[in-house]
Amino acid sequence: MAVALAMPAHAQEQKSGEDAGVEKRGRITPFNGAAMPEGATPTDQKDDKSAVGPNKKPADGSVPSSGVTVFDRMGAELPALPAEKPFTGKVDDAYGAFQRGYYLTAMDLALPRAQLGDPAAQTLIAEILQQGLGVVRNPQQAAFWYGQAAEKGDPAAMFKYALILMEGRYVKRDRKKSEELMKKAADLGNGSAQFNYGQTLVADNPGPKGLKLAMPYYEKSAEQGIADAQYALSQILVNVDGIEESKRTRAREWLIRAARAGYDTAQLDIAIWMIEGIAGERNLEEGFGWMRRAAEGGNVVAQNRLSHLYVNAIGTRPNPVEAAKWYVLSRRAGLKDDALEDFYLGLNEEQQKQALSAANKYRRS
Repeated sequence: MAVALAMPAHAQEQKSGEDAGVEKRGRITPFNGAAMPEGATPTDQKDDKSAVGPNKKPADGSVPSSGVTVFDRMGAELPALPAEKPFTGKVDDAYGAFQRGYYLTAMDLALPRAQLGDPAAQTLIAEILQQGLGVVRNPQQAAFWYGQAAEKGDPAAMFKYALILMEGRYVKRDRKKSEELMKKAADLGNGSAQFNYGQTLVADNPGPKGLKLAMPYYEKSAEQGIADAQYALSQILVNVDGIEESKRTRAREWLIRAARAGYDTAQLDIAIWMIEGIAGERNLEEGFGWMRRAAEGGNVVAQNRLSHLYVNAIGTRPNPVEAAKWYVLSRRAGLKDDALEDFYLGLNEEQQKQALSAANKYRRS
């Protein structure tokens, strides 16, 4: 199985049992000069008598152009579409049926090919059996077909069979063969294998050495959209010495991509980075937005930090009821905070009642 990359201390409530030491970041504390002022009243604008209103025209009698309307464009000849490139490959009817949700048809089409040694068909059969798509789930038979396809060089099957070998539940556990298959799958371009092999390198080589060895695999995996790799890469770029500056400047970009993919720890971290100005400029409003998104997704640390943001008016207007609501939620999850407890006890009875009611109505998004 994949070895998890070390996580920051503030995320351990969500990622327990993971290695430590990848990153050292500050906790959210009252930010100097960060309190958002109450909305300033804009200065009154003077009446501009030269403006062209609905019933006014410029002195020279000219009329502004109304542009080309949709009716003017109707019937106009559009530019030709680019020529469609002809598909010269072989159509795979089994995979086509699988993609359309016709799993039994896919099984019927793929099974004869799988029995004749077609690795793509073997992998497809394994996926159907592993997930129980249209058939009774059978992980043991799935392991057999993954193994057959892996031996014939299918990268997806290599990755899945490497995990099965590492777990040792449906086949005899073989760590050495697992790591060999994982590396082969990674070198053949499988994004999930690239991330997991990077994790293996980190586990086998503690400290900066392992992180630097894993970094090329994380980069390839991150480019393929694997959120775990994007997050891991962002942490390495910020915290490990000796990284090329051109790569280091992309740390925030990778973290944002992981956050957009729904990785709640990445959402928490990018909020902190934006508020504290880590790996880029400070942006209190966007930082608040990411913190709220992570909190609404159920991240307990983010719920606690969001309460602090409401109390101190960082990136938002002060809102004691919302602050108390998120504190109550994080407290219920076991995250104690003496400062927020004092804040909560200082609210009047009606505010506490509203906060408790809002917390009770909360549903994780």
